[in-house]
Amino acid sequence: MNEKLSPKREAYNAIARALIYLCAGITVLLLVALIAYIFYRGLGNITWQLLSTQRSALKGTIGILPNILFTLYTVFTALVIVLPLGIGAAIYLNEYAANQNMVRIIEGATETLTAIPSIIYGLVGMLFFCQKLGLQSSVLAGSLTLVVMILPTIMRTTQEALKTVPASYREAAVGLGATKWYTIRTIVLPCTLDGVVAGAILAIGRIVGESAALLFTAGTGYVLVTNYFEALQTSGGTLSVMLYVYVSENGEFDVGFAIAAILMILVLAINFATKLAKKKLKRIG
Repeated sequence: MNEKLSPKREAYNAIARALIYLCAGITVLLLVALIAYIFYRGLGNITWQLLSTQRSALKGTIGILPNILFTLYTVFTALVIVLPLGIGAAIYLNEYAANQNMVRIIEGATETLTAIPSIIYGLVGMLFFCQKLGLQSSVLAGSLTLVVMILPTIMRTTQEALKTVPASYREAAVGLGATKWYTIRTIVLPCTLDGVVAGAILAIGRIVGESAALLFTAGTGYVLVTNYFEALQTSGGTLSVMLYVYVSENGEFDVGFAIAAILMILVLAINFATKLAKKKLKRIG
């Protein structure tokens, strides 16, 4: 039987509940207002010429097709490298590492890395990847810099997801004669798909929205390159970088809002596709 609360306590609970709903409502309204304003200012400026051509100083036209491709190239390259590294590191730290002091040191280091400003990553990436390794300003150099930036995010989200898997699952599998790796591959990892997908979405959002680090490492190129392997060696500006260039350097606010709307659509589409892939993997598992 539930104990009846005093009128004073009920009033406190009602006020706290109202404040929570108010904060949640304000957050949702701000998000909806931001997206609506970007779409209102940007969708009307999106034309087929803008999407299907490249920028030409001779013709005086603006096209962002190369930058859309460079954005996709950068996202794909960074994820292909960082997901195996981040997930593998999280599995080792959570499932195999016996020295807990070392685990705590690595966890502290990854949390510190997430707090470093992106422009510092860009500076280090320019000195190491572009100059030391001789990659110059290229999509590959920018992608490798982003890998270093988002690796802590993938590691921590995956590691926290692994910790939520009940120990009884592992014990039951071992009791049935399964090896440790077989247990991780067939039981533990499928239970952590939500965490892995969440980390991937956060990583994609940071890649798509990053500009400071890529200005130093990937450059602001706008030459159309359709060959992926050739693009890796080419200087290429992503959509977020070109948004900065068009707005801050050229004063092209209409183009800037068009690019912002395209970025919103791209992020929403990638998130939707990632969730569909997660459901597909769960059914297969």
